Amino acid sequence: MSENIVVIYTDGACSGNPGPGGWGALLNYNGKTKELCGGEAETTNNRMELTAAIKAINSLKRRSMVELHTDSTYVKDGITKWMAGWKRNGWKTAARKPVKNKDLWLSLDEAISEHQVSWKWVKGHAGDPGNEKADQLANKGMKEFKR
Repeated sequence: MSENIVVIYTDGACSGNPGPGGWGALLNYNGKTKELCGGEAETTNNRMELTAAIKAINSLKRRSMVELHTDSTYVKDGITKWMAGWKRNGWKTAARKPVKNKDLWLSLDEAISEHQVSWKWVKGHAGDPGNEKADQLANKGMKEFKR
């Protein structure tokens, strides 16, 4: 792993869908780690997955090469496969329906514009240490919003 790459693991969590939710991110750069988390009272798992990526990337202080690991195929496929078509179609899906979570997709698109990001999918809850830590952070972020 190169010292010049920021390695990020992100995760979202939701108790009920919709329901109270949380997001978490673990950032590793040059031997240093940073943990981020937060949550919302009423949200969805997909919104928390997107929020984790947005918050992590927006926390970077300078243009960076980023390797972002997510267990969300929704986030990875959205950004790598679907977004270009959504933009061409006026933020409509292939079925001509409005794109869900457009506000967050726009925020993510803006966040990554300053960086070189490679997107990696990792199987969730399969023992990957970075993913497990991001999951713990997401649950921590959700905790204060759970009744």
